[in-house]
Amino acid sequence: MNILGINAFHADASACLIQDGRLVAAVEEERFLRIKHWAGFPTQSIQFCLKAAGISVDQLDHIALNRDPKAHWLEKAIYAFSKKPDLSIVMERAKNAAKINDIKSIFSQAMGVSSRDIRAQVHHIEHHRAHLASAFFVSGFDEAAVVSVDGFGDFVSMMWGTGGKHRISCRDSVSFPHSLGLFYLAFTQYLGFSNYGDEYKVMGLAPYGQATEIEKMRRIVHLLPKGKFKLDLNFFLHHSEGVSMVWEKGEPVIGRAYSKAMESLFGSARKPQEPLSQHHKNIAASVQAMYEEAFFHILKYVHQQTRQSSLCLAGGCAMNSVANGKIFEKTGFKDVYIQCAAGDAGGAIGAAYSVWNETLGNSQAFKMDHAYLGPAFSEEEISLQLAACSLQLKEKNCVVEKINEKELCEKTALAISEGKVVGWFQGAMEWGPRALGNRSILGDPRRADMKDILNLKIKRRESFRPFAPSILREKVSEWFESDYDVPFMLQVFQVRTEKRATIPAVTHVNGSGRLQTVTSKQNPIYHHLISAFERLTQVPMLLNTSFNENEPIVCRPEEALDCFLRTKMDVLVLGDYFIKRLG
Repeated sequence: MNILGINAFHADASACLIQDGRLVAAVEEERFLRIKHWAGFPTQSIQFCLKAAGISVDQLDHIALNRDPKAHWLEKAIYAFSKKPDLSIVMERAKNAAKINDIKSIFSQAMGVSSRDIRAQVHHIEHHRAHLASAFFVSGFDEAAVVSVDGFGDFVSMMWGTGGKHRISCRDSVSFPHSLGLFYLAFTQYLGFSNYGDEYKVMGLAPYGQATEIEKMRRIVHLLPKGKFKLDLNFFLHHSEGVSMVWEKGEPVIGRAYSKAMESLFGSARKPQEPLSQHHKNIAASVQAMYEEAFFHILKYVHQQTRQSSLCLAGGCAMNSVANGKIFEKTGFKDVYIQCAAGDAGGAIGAAYSVWNETLGNSQAFKMDHAYLGPAFSEEEISLQLAACSLQLKEKNCVVEKINEKELCEKTALAISEGKVVGWFQGAMEWGPRALGNRSILGDPRRADMKDILNLKIKRRESFRPFAPSILREKVSEWFESDYDVPFMLQVFQVRTEKRATIPAVTHVNGSGRLQTVTSKQNPIYHHLISAFERLTQVPMLLNTSFNENEPIVCRPEEALDCFLRTKMDVLVLGDYFIKRLG
């Protein structure tokens, strides 16, 4: 049984493929097209998934999309009739929905096959049901509370319920125009971070401020009984004028979401190149505090109603790792599972597993305990790329060695301990937005100046943004105040007070760290490398950031080589090859 899951004509277009309930491949289109958050139809992602599964288009049994334009149609119609939104916005939404409904012809055209060759049945899965399925059906939990929080999808912004056996039961939801994701987006724009997906910058800035504006935030977000909330719509435009969204063949663009009332309350919005003042930092802290109040308001009610000890969390807001790190402290949940692509890309997995479990009635039997589901490259492919770049490597005064794994890890660990910046390219690419040790740039967490070194040599990003530690799972309790599996870098824990001075490069200004736990089962060579570094330094972790320079994470060997050559990276480890700059 072959099921293809797709997130199409939306940000983070993606595809996945499951065979007999087992996830065999998953990837985002941005990795191939090299445009962040690329929106459109994920042609190359689908081609990769089919190749990874060893099948052709005519062998697909089901195609599942994480959108259902028919969902909540009555509510949409009533709202449109009562509010009379801008006609151009309505037409834009209708055009996008038409593409989703016409997916079979679009699919055949994109794949270069006749529609007669597509025997697969097409399924449209409601957006938030797909989010819930994307977490629960790969969590390994027999039963759990399930919660999805994001901007909007199929007219809904939050949904919760329970998962068990082969079924998710949805208990309640919050609909348009009220949304915590929209709240966070509006303030992200207000603070001058205008690119799609910049909300993480607000989260990173928040610890530099104090929540001095929280009372004003409570005028904007109102908590209601039964875990619900509503926005004071005077501060937003999406419900009245509408917010333009461009989802076609490129980086997503979203128009301004906040109204002039927000500037009247908080002062003029920050321009993108304007210096960050303490006022801006305090607003960021207040936004994060307000989000957490509303988020835990939801989770506490869900826990009270479901009496489940386990929680599955999904949706774009599930990428808020700071809030996620407080779930055990603030709620009654004892276990949590957050899928590594919790945002819209992950909806492809949710749609596929919704068909496998709910439509076809299969019990869940797959647990996603690692993210290495993307393209991998053979030694021959890597050596061919090295040969093609031999002249450039020579011009950059680089030497290339091919060595065994033991020596490779020891030599790399030594280079990192000496303050070198290392590009690390191994195995299959990670699924989701985090670099998790296969497409990573690595550094020494002990060096207080490592953040500046990385920003100078490669990243060129805002100084307030933290870098993450990858730590051996068995050593977490020695270095952090919480001891839990965090394989996908989606929870922030406090670093133990006595350890903070030892690892300043991965300890944020408030003493926290967004950790990734690493086991030998999940990633043997990465675990081997961190262990080699520990033997040298007595520190069982590495600074880990994504292998890129203001672009999507590198996918192919040629992109890794290009990034290495155009930046001041010291070492590139490409499969079995150790490439070092001399001088």
